[in-house]
Amino acid sequence: MAERALSDVKVLDLTWYIAGPYCTKLLADYGADVLKVERPGTGDPARNMGPFLGDDPDREKSGLFLYLNTNKKGITLNLKTAAGVKLFKELAREADVVVESFSPGIMARLGLDYGTLEKVNPRLIMTSISNFGQTGPYRDFRARHITECALGGWSYQAGEANRDPLQAAGWTTYYVAGIFGAIGTAIALYYSMESGIGQHLDVSIMESMILTQSYSPTHYHYLNLVRRRRGNIFQIGWGFIAHCRDGYIGANTYTLPQWEQLCKWMGMTTLLENPKYRSVDAGRRYGEEITEQIAPWFLDKEKEATFHAAQELRLPFAPIPTAEDLLGCPQLKAREWFTPAEHLRTGPVTYPGAPFEMSQTPWCIGRTAPLLGEHNEEIYCRGMGHSKDELVRMREQGII
Repeated sequence: MAERALSDVKVLDLTWYIAGPYCTKLLADYGADVLKVERPGTGDPARNMGPFLGDDPDREKSGLFLYLNTNKKGITLNLKTAAGVKLFKELAREADVVVESFSPGIMARLGLDYGTLEKVNPRLIMTSISNFGQTGPYRDFRARHITECALGGWSYQAGEANRDPLQAAGWTTYYVAGIFGAIGTAIALYYSMESGIGQHLDVSIMESMILTQSYSPTHYHYLNLVRRRRGNIFQIGWGFIAHCRDGYIGANTYTLPQWEQLCKWMGMTTLLENPKYRSVDAGRRYGEEITEQIAPWFLDKEKEATFHAAQELRLPFAPIPTAEDLLGCPQLKAREWFTPAEHLRTGPVTYPGAPFEMSQTPWCIGRTAPLLGEHNEEIYCRGMGHSKDELVRMREQGII
C-alpha cells in the first residue's frame, strides 16, 4: 500500500464532543498517528450520546463516538493534576500537533497554553477550536448548535418568512468547524515542514459558519442584496424541494437555458411566454409564484426516475435520500464508499467512507475507535518507559 498522506505526523487529541474529534478524525483517517487523551472514568461526553448500537446505552457503543474517533489510539489522563500535566508535556515534546477544544483560558489555567508548550517543542502546532475563538467580546460566551447557526448567519436565511428561523440539520456547525480545523492544521504542517516553525491556530465555530455563507456577503457587497428567509425556495437561481410520489427531490435551475429546458420538459412552455419569467433573475423575484405553478407536476412522479430524466437534460436535480436509500445507493456501492470494520465491543459495523480521495495516497479505516484508556499500557509503559507498577499507582492516584 502507498504511504498515506499524513503518515509520520503525530497528533495529541485533547478534544471532545464533535467539532474537535471530527478535525482529528480527518487527520487520522488520512494517516496521522492520533492519540486521543480522555479524562479518567468518564471520557469524552460523546460516548454518552446516541444512537447506540442495538439501543444498548454502553459508552463503548455510541455510534457518534465510533464514527468520530476512527484510527485513533486512546489513553486517559487527568490534566488537573501536576503529574498529569507533566506527562502531557512529555508527550507534546515528541508531537507535531496538539488539537484542543476547551473553553478559552482553560489551557492557560492548566499550564498547557501555546506559549508554554512552544518552549517544550518550538515546532509544535496547536489548533484550538472554540465557540467564538480565543479572543474578542464573545470569547467566554456559551453556545450550542442553534446559537452558532443564528450568529453564523445560517438561520437568517433558513425557514419560512412568516415563521421562526431554523437551525441547520444535524450538527452542521460542529462538522464545518472540524473541517476548517483540519485544513488549517494541514496548511500549518506544510509550513512547519518547510520552516521548522510551529504556530497557534484559532478556529471559531461561529466564523466557520459565516464562511459557509460566502455567497450572502458577496451578494450584499456587489448587489446590495440582503437575502432573507424564503422557506422552500432556494436562494440562488430558482429551485425548491419538490414532493414526489415516493419522497422528495431537489429541483434546480441556475441559468436561463436550464429554466427553458425545464419548462419544455414539463410541458409548461406557457410560462416562458410571460416576460417576467424569462430572466435569470426570475427565480429570486418570482420564486414563490413559479413554484406554486410547477409543484403539482412532481406529485405523481418517482424521485429516482425524475432525477435520471433530469440528468439526461443536464438539469441539476438531486433526489433527497432516506438512510435506507443511502445504504442501497448504486453510486455509493459502485465506489465502495461504505466501509466495514470490526470493533472490540460492537463487532462488525459499517462506517461512512472517505469525504474525498487523493490520487496517490489512500484513505482507510485501519483501527476503530478506542475503548476508554485502551492504550494506556502501550503509551505509558512501552512508549514512555513507566513500569506496570507505576501504571497501577498512577491509576490509584487518579492521574490516569
